[in-house]
Amino acid sequence: MAKNLVIVESPAKAKTIEGYLGKDFVVKSSFGHVRDLAKKGIAIEIDNNFHPNYEVSADKKQIVAELKKLAKEAETVWLATDEDREGEAISWHLFETLNLEKKDTKRITFNEITKTAILKAIDNPRKINKELVDAQQARRVLDRIVGFELSPVLWKKVRPSLSAGRVQSVAVRLIVDREREIQKHNSESFFRVNGLFTAAKGRIKSELSKQLTTEKESLDFLNNCNGATFTVDDVQKKPATKSPAAPFTTSTLQQEASLKLGFSVSRTMSVAQRLYEAGKITYMRTDSVNLSETAITGAKNEIERAYGANYSKPTKYATKSNNAQEAHEAIRPTDFGVHSITAERDEERLYDLIWKRSIASQMAHAQLERTTIKIASPAVSEHFQAKGEVITFDGFLRVYLESNVDQDDEEEVASDLLPQVSVGEVLKVNEITAIERFSRPPSRYVEASLVKKLEELGIGRPSTYAPTISTIQKRGYVEKNEREGEERKYLFKKLKDNQLVEEVRTEITGKEKNKLSPTDIGIVVTDFLKDHFELIMDYNFTAKVEEEFDEIAKGLVDWTKMIHQFYDPFHKNVENTLEHSERATGERELGVHPESGKKIIARIGRFGPMIQVGDEQTDGEKPQFASLQKDQSIGSITLEQALELFKLPRTLGEFEGLVVKANVGRFGPYIQHGKIFASIPKDENPMSITYDRAIEIILEKREADANKLIKVFPENDDVQLLNGRWGAYLKIGKDNFKLPKGTEAEKLTLEECLAIAGDQPKASKGKGRATKAATTSDAAKKKAPAKKKAPVKKK
Repeated sequence: MAKNLVIVESPAKAKTIEGYLGKDFVVKSSFGHVRDLAKKGIAIEIDNNFHPNYEVSADKKQIVAELKKLAKEAETVWLATDEDREGEAISWHLFETLNLEKKDTKRITFNEITKTAILKAIDNPRKINKELVDAQQARRVLDRIVGFELSPVLWKKVRPSLSAGRVQSVAVRLIVDREREIQKHNSESFFRVNGLFTAAKGRIKSELSKQLTTEKESLDFLNNCNGATFTVDDVQKKPATKSPAAPFTTSTLQQEASLKLGFSVSRTMSVAQRLYEAGKITYMRTDSVNLSETAITGAKNEIERAYGANYSKPTKYATKSNNAQEAHEAIRPTDFGVHSITAERDEERLYDLIWKRSIASQMAHAQLERTTIKIASPAVSEHFQAKGEVITFDGFLRVYLESNVDQDDEEEVASDLLPQVSVGEVLKVNEITAIERFSRPPSRYVEASLVKKLEELGIGRPSTYAPTISTIQKRGYVEKNEREGEERKYLFKKLKDNQLVEEVRTEITGKEKNKLSPTDIGIVVTDFLKDHFELIMDYNFTAKVEEEFDEIAKGLVDWTKMIHQFYDPFHKNVENTLEHSERATGERELGVHPESGKKIIARIGRFGPMIQVGDEQTDGEKPQFASLQKDQSIGSITLEQALELFKLPRTLGEFEGLVVKANVGRFGPYIQHGKIFASIPKDENPMSITYDRAIEIILEKREADANKLIKVFPENDDVQLLNGRWGAYLKIGKDNFKLPKGTEAEKLTLEECLAIAGDQPKASKGKGRATKAATTSDAAKKKAPAKKKAPVKKK
């Protein structure tokens, strides 16, 4: 047996490291955390100084048993998990769970998975850093407390099955606040005036030095330009430099991968993880822009070899954040000599981006010559201005140019090459245009710009950005929408050949893709939390908590003291809200029904946003309800649109003697035909779907159900054997049951099916079926014999 056991958190990492160590080392993976806070209850002893109760999860028990066996047989155990707080915590949990001895256990860390780095780490082991563990533990405990105490408040005061979180709720607030800014925006029009002139040595595109605010002003200006003489009033040439961007941190990598590659934040981190584990890049969770001396030297050598000494400019970058976690490096290639890799397409593209950004950061500044030409006429008080630039030395631009996450989709950023001109030169007027433009509201966040905002506010850390953004979408508080935009008219005026042409043109505005928007439930929950938990929802408070975690990591603050200071006022706030606050539904009155005169409101109901007509208390009748369609919101739906919803269900006709209806239910729009309920595809509308299309959907559903059915029993039609997503299963009434491994479903008898259901309570425990299994199978058994006796009597 090997003398040394090395434990890492991922199998891919284990495989790479094992190749660098000799036969005296065996490398195993813990597959992430081996234990966590117990799932049952809060798992924190509040009255015992917030002592956390950890448990080994069921799926890790076998792994723990194997690691314990290997650890006993090894002389030394090397804990080689990631170097951040999460990695330190994994090592501590392994130490505790495997009952390791301090004298036989060594903690090693490395920033990159290369042979040099691994061997250097082996030569420089250390002890587990308990301060880093405490910082991670404080975050875990605080987040469990907030989630465990806040979520039931939402269940009672808003809707069942909702959740709240210390960071996720603030992230949703950012998106809600942005949506409110957009809704409040009043678009104002102005006129942008451009001039196209011809000089002796070429054409010049220019823009008027000021925007004109009214149509009359633009018309007067163009009339004054008609027949006017324009000359070059001034020419300025200035040298300029453009500097490269710093190497990637986690957040800047997420932003740039979104802009250049179209990757989501979670996709970026998943691909980066694979690159790191394969030894291609350094650790990908970092807020440092620092590069090691070895890396700077490696980049310098490669730049000089590939591009020449004049392209090299070794540079040290300073991390702006005072709380950058530990002494990490920026994200960079482990070998600057490897310009590209052969791997999966995503990995190749992300590696290419990281290599270019890293190498560019160590290259010379680009040298530019910026030219500004001022064009004027005695006929008008304003002047035109043309800007251009010439790259005299490309420097780092030979490799890489940073994108701008804040640039709007409709903005144009360009600099033209300008012809040689002299002051006083008379220019020919080709054309002058005045185009009506409109002020724009703030842009909705994309994932990349949300990461940037979270980082600016100090909310979260590199390890939390991706999970936070994924969570708020999974919870249904935020969604990515595609907006087709809407048609808008604008005025277009052109002066050419002394003729003024005026037109009304149309354009599509507001078209969006992958922008983050709050859902109705996201807005209602955010407003409720802002009203009743102001501190939790405060951006500065959330950032202050992150700073306190950093203090704990430095050993400056005791983690339990920090939790105490937070918990006492928070818990009182929870109790007060449960007792005294009103239910939150986001209710909005739309008007009255034109026929019944009953009040119509939009609100959040048990199953989501809905319209309610009438009130049982005031009308003495049960109200009517209708679910909103996917593209509708309780905040913007009109009375007319609400009334349209009550035209559902729509009767489309008859098919095979049964009525065909289109309707909307809890799980979305559907077609009903007898006992068949078939979902209408997302891009189709139940208000406009045709009879012929409905029949197609019914037939498609029949075919899918036929392929799903394995076996039915005529003597008991409640019992069915079906094909599911994960294989064959048994269904009795509304309850589902797993089949034992190796069972051939088509050969099962009714009695065997009932026996399987009867044995399910233990197997189904925790899945909502245990309590039903016995009663369901008993009911089925009672039903089955009654049907069996009838044929016997006929004999």
